[in-house]
Amino acid sequence: MEKEKVVLVARKAPRQDEERFHSSLEELQSLTETAGGEVCEVIVQNREHIHPATYLGEGKLEEIKLSADEKEAEIIIFNDELSPGQLRNISDRVERRVIDRSQLILDIFASRARTKEGKLQVELAQLQYLLPRLAGQGTELSRLGGGIGTRGPGETKLETDRRHIQRRIDDIKRRLKTVVKQREQYRKRRDENYAFQIAIVGYTNAGKSTFFNRLTSSDSFEENLLFATLDPLTRQISLPSGFQALLSDTVGFIQDLPTTLIAAFRSTLEEVTEADFILHLVDASHPDHVEQEKTVNRLLDDLEASHLPKLTVYNKMDLISDVFIPSAHPSIKASVKDPIDIKRITDKIESVLTEEWEHYHAFIKASSGKQLQQLKTHSIVTQIRFIEDQEGYAVEGYIHPEHPLKLSLLR
Repeated sequence: MEKEKVVLVARKAPRQDEERFHSSLEELQSLTETAGGEVCEVIVQNREHIHPATYLGEGKLEEIKLSADEKEAEIIIFNDELSPGQLRNISDRVERRVIDRSQLILDIFASRARTKEGKLQVELAQLQYLLPRLAGQGTELSRLGGGIGTRGPGETKLETDRRHIQRRIDDIKRRLKTVVKQREQYRKRRDENYAFQIAIVGYTNAGKSTFFNRLTSSDSFEENLLFATLDPLTRQISLPSGFQALLSDTVGFIQDLPTTLIAAFRSTLEEVTEADFILHLVDASHPDHVEQEKTVNRLLDDLEASHLPKLTVYNKMDLISDVFIPSAHPSIKASVKDPIDIKRITDKIESVLTEEWEHYHAFIKASSGKQLQQLKTHSIVTQIRFIEDQEGYAVEGYIHPEHPLKLSLLR
């Protein structure tokens, strides 16, 4: 399939941080490529204030139009969220399809969603984004699929579109409530079984799905693209000591994520807030990894998850030749494509947990095989010795301070 040619446009404020601006622009380029576009020109305007009607000045819009004509670009993408009026006015002047960063991200999410819930959430975010921008969209509505409902006599298409979209939004919200209820029931069951939850977080394309797949022998979508994973996947894993945990792969974080998307993907991110432990993967080979790491930490703060025990994995070390100094503690340098490093990471998770948890000594009778198995599964057992004259096992290890086993077995 032939790629759509794209002109990228960005405004740089005089006092804006140079590095952050360029990383944001590079990210827009990656997003465009992920969406199947080919960037043929990048146009930047240094400008103090946003023009309320046209975002940039008239002269710059004329330059954008000429450049798009010359490069035969079909689409202009702005590195900022445009108001409905700006979108309409810019479209009129450049005589091309114009979208902004938020719409581009929504587009990628729409093509990546796999589960029923993921698809509903993306559609909800798209419709909420589209509703105030209807007037400037014209024929673009048909792109959403589903089409527009039947029109009543004497109604303008726009009013019908609005009503149709509002009805669909209400319908999706109702359906998502059911999904959320199902998820809550699943969580409740998980809590009753005292399952320990590890959430993998990180900037988009940090290697989370690769790590998840290697550890769980799963086949979740794994590609060198932004937002390869959208739907929260959870699998059971065994750590080296035999301790059982649930591992969740989450959506990639990104700077300036559209607000409609944060709201729509709340349930995906809830996997993080519900977790007992966070594994933060950082692409150490990325030139902007420090800013990416900060973005994820900021979002963890927003989700009120920054208090959870955490291990930072500096990934893709195989691509680095310079000396790399980690900024987080505790942390580990690794390449998740290397099986030896996967083992090192799981060992490190256990060592971080032993620092957080309580040390215990217990005696289990030889006839209580079930109890012994529970300890192996729900705690990190460091030593088991069979004591012949007492016909039982002396067990030593570490356990979560609030785990009920601590009360029943360790008396």
